[in-house]
Amino acid sequence: MGLTRFAGDIQLSGMAHARLVLSPHAHARIVRIDAKTAAALPGVLAIFTAADLGLARVDPTQRTKAPLAIDRALFVGHPVVAVVAETAALAEDAAALIEVEYEPLPSAVDVVAAARPDAPRVHRGDGASGKEELAMHGAATGGERLQEAVGPNVVSTEHYRRGDVTRGFAKADVVVERRFTTPMVHQGYLEPRAAVAAVDPLGALTIWTATQALFFTRSAVSDALGLAQHQVRIVATPLGGAFGGKFVLLEPLAGALARKLRRPVSVVMTRREEFLATTPAPPAIIDLKMGVKRDGTLTALEGRVVFDAGAFAGAPLGIALLLMGSYYQVPNLDLRGYEVLTHKPGNGAYRAPGAVQATFAVESVMDELARGIGMDPIDLRLKSASKPGDPMVTGKPWPRMGLSEVLERLRVERDRRPHRPAPPAGVRRGVGVAVGGWMGGIEPANAVCRMDGDGTLSVVVGTVDMSGTNTALAQITAEAFGLPVEDVRVVNGDTDTAPYAGASGGSKITYTVGLAAERAARDARRQLLAIAADRLEAAADDLEIVDRAVRVKGVPARVVTLAELARASMQFGAKYEPVLGHGASATVVRSPAFAAHLSEVEVNTETGEVRVVGHTVVQDVGRAINPAAVLGQIHGGVVQGIGWALLERMPYDADGQLLAATLMDYALPQSDQAPRIAAVLVEVPSDHGPFGAKGVGEPPVIGVPAAIANALADATGERFTDLPITGEAVLRALAKLG
Repeated sequence: MGLTRFAGDIQLSGMAHARLVLSPHAHARIVRIDAKTAAALPGVLAIFTAADLGLARVDPTQRTKAPLAIDRALFVGHPVVAVVAETAALAEDAAALIEVEYEPLPSAVDVVAAARPDAPRVHRGDGASGKEELAMHGAATGGERLQEAVGPNVVSTEHYRRGDVTRGFAKADVVVERRFTTPMVHQGYLEPRAAVAAVDPLGALTIWTATQALFFTRSAVSDALGLAQHQVRIVATPLGGAFGGKFVLLEPLAGALARKLRRPVSVVMTRREEFLATTPAPPAIIDLKMGVKRDGTLTALEGRVVFDAGAFAGAPLGIALLLMGSYYQVPNLDLRGYEVLTHKPGNGAYRAPGAVQATFAVESVMDELARGIGMDPIDLRLKSASKPGDPMVTGKPWPRMGLSEVLERLRVERDRRPHRPAPPAGVRRGVGVAVGGWMGGIEPANAVCRMDGDGTLSVVVGTVDMSGTNTALAQITAEAFGLPVEDVRVVNGDTDTAPYAGASGGSKITYTVGLAAERAARDARRQLLAIAADRLEAAADDLEIVDRAVRVKGVPARVVTLAELARASMQFGAKYEPVLGHGASATVVRSPAFAAHLSEVEVNTETGEVRVVGHTVVQDVGRAINPAAVLGQIHGGVVQGIGWALLERMPYDADGQLLAATLMDYALPQSDQAPRIAAVLVEVPSDHGPFGAKGVGEPPVIGVPAAIANALADATGERFTDLPITGEAVLRALAKLG
């Protein structure tokens, strides 16, 4: 048994356990709930419906303010009842005895039908925007709202335009127009969601939870329960995976139950509940048309994106449109986006929300355009690739970034690949390229750097450690101060003890909190050198930190150890103030990062099986603070991209029933499906990140599905426009070849 204690492992004295009763209907009125038999079971403490929770702010359009269904169930898996008992097994037994009478109502499951004016309404009022999580990931943008009539389930629209697309297409020698679809997919983390809540004698609430966002969770809980923020303490437990999927969900419910019962309550989801009732990435339909001249000049781009948001708004519409229209410089464009509510679970972030869907479309069309004019696909991309200062669809200029640099390096890597022998009979081979980019998240952050009594440092931050961020923060702090990294400890505080930091998501922790940590370390260094200057009777500018000591430059005999200086500022009667550095960052300039991919596939012509046999990725990382961790992020992103491309989907039938609610049915990539991955790091330093660093986590997944689809087009001669690309789809394409 491992030593790490996850949220579901927490045991508190007197802790009760909650289980959820989920709706079996996509849309139904809750007529009656009979809990008498369940309540009579020994050990059952209480049974709650939405009306029993006593939330201060109730809003059925926001899942954080309606943790249990209010009057109507809005999707299969919508929590309707919470049962609390002395043990988890008892709570589960009691939940099975609860009888809920439903009146099934017409449902809007298909996103196209749901967008129509006469579709069954998901919410009676306007759906809330749900953009808070997107903003934390750097995925909220904000184009014009479309000036056209839309159905009541269309909760948001965006519109970007430039030039005249009709004239642009008239100038094109080749025009490609396609419809693309991407599926609903789960983030695939191993640890199910869990939260444990407890109330102290003064009424303050503490919640231990598997979350990516300490302070955002505190705000959501305090808002829902009507508490001041200082009355809510959020403690982040170690994460067993997240990938954008672990923001607020169970915490308001756990807090409400604990406050009602005045004892600790644990809520842990099962794997089936994870699929039915959490926040998967939303499916999308993308119509895209692009034109190009024979010389490779892009003339026009016209696109329409429809996101199926599920029952709660917040789909990554803006970032999808921005990336579709901004990778390349196109003089004429018209991009329209629609976010549509349906009777499915509400959507959430998944590693680069919106970017995978948009990039699959635009990079597939770019590949087809290159074939249409007989041009090298990398050359076509380089001809129109956006550069720093070029306008995005928003009209704002691109900051410093390395799209051209990663494409140039990918060409080098492609051209020096070793020659492969011809494939065996019954196997077709293909190669495809694609790029993918992420704008980079921004959010204010603080950090505190304290010198401890032995001369080591503790840097206190309000982030959640995931994807190696603590190691990067330790390295940044050590470099800025002048200490070995093993002398730096990163402390991830809770909302009562840590300085503010944004959510761990959107590829922004190293960029934002890392900058705050660097500044805190430099402040602590300044304070320490001031003490040393007094002790050594020298100017601070004449001092240097070497081998855990401060010495006068050029006079190594005049030296004092860091431990001595630390003790001098902490002992009784000391005349020096303790060393405590403060750092903050609030940059509003993003630091985009791009990755370019080359994927090699082999297709079995008898079975349709596709294997990715090799994958090269070139990524601009700004500055690789921890190269090993950076490479790990890139390798993991590529494998997740293979899941998007070939395996993963959460299909629903016409009645809104999920057809893949277990890991037996939902196909995650397995280790033997991971290809040889060659990752190449390019460093185009950020003007604002610590030591030039920029976010790494999002970019590697974005272009993978498009690269694989383009490789399959190379292998079969057919274009694949629907993800995932199944063996059946490949066989149909091969059948066309005779």
